[in-house]
Amino acid sequence: MRLFLVFIISYSLLFSLEIQKPKTYEKNFHKIENWVMSEKLDGIRAYWNGKELITKNGNKIYTPKWFIQNFPPFALDGELWTKRGDFENIQNIVLDKIPSKNWNQITYNIFEVPNQKGNFFQRIQIFKDWKSKKNIPHLKIIPQIVCNNEEHLNQFLEELVSKKAEGVIIKNPNSAYFTGRSNDILKVKKFYDDEGLVIAHNYNEKNNFKSLVIKLKNGVVFNLGGGFSNKQREKPPKIGEIVTFKYYDLTKYGKPKFASFLRVRKKE
Repeated sequence: MRLFLVFIISYSLLFSLEIQKPKTYEKNFHKIENWVMSEKLDGIRAYWNGKELITKNGNKIYTPKWFIQNFPPFALDGELWTKRGDFENIQNIVLDKIPSKNWNQITYNIFEVPNQKGNFFQRIQIFKDWKSKKNIPHLKIIPQIVCNNEEHLNQFLEELVSKKAEGVIIKNPNSAYFTGRSNDILKVKKFYDDEGLVIAHNYNEKNNFKSLVIKLKNGVVFNLGGGFSNKQREKPPKIGEIVTFKYYDLTKYGKPKFASFLRVRKKE
């Protein structure tokens, strides 16, 4: 019984993982001068707890032994990544419970050193000092650029988006380490919008609305489940209606990524 209780406690602690979560940047609302900005990598978020890598939901990531060999004894937060526009491949490699040889494509890109004292620069320097004495090519630091103003941010965002990047993370470097959502760390993205025909509804086991099945003009079909209010979920758009949604990119299969419902298009 004692072993069972220890397991339950450990399990609950694992799934109560607290990490930094960015809010969305709003023009003219957030002051960002002299903050640091970096590319928002489109990979799998991974937290190194000193012994193993775990996902943002607290699930163990099954890495090859060589990948985490000689990692530091202190915590790291970063992104498991290969290259831009490669999310499906990254996901298949990282979330497989049996590590494959394809892990040699993955790099671990650090953007935070949790639980350390000092401001952001001081925390990152702790990792830099440690890394300078090691030779681990797949363990990297995401480059940080000091932001001059909103124009500088927009230029940086446009440059990255033109290279098929997901977006930008901008952060107040003077803050001590924190967890949860905060105005001291923001995500900046450009999104697109489109329209599609509702052809079906998806419901969960309790018969609650889950998502719309949308057909695009080019014939691509996908599920749209984000962006609905509770009222809209009780009475979702009808089959045959045209809905407008926003999204941030397309998968290699032409399906909208991170799609979110905006409105039902009124008949003209």
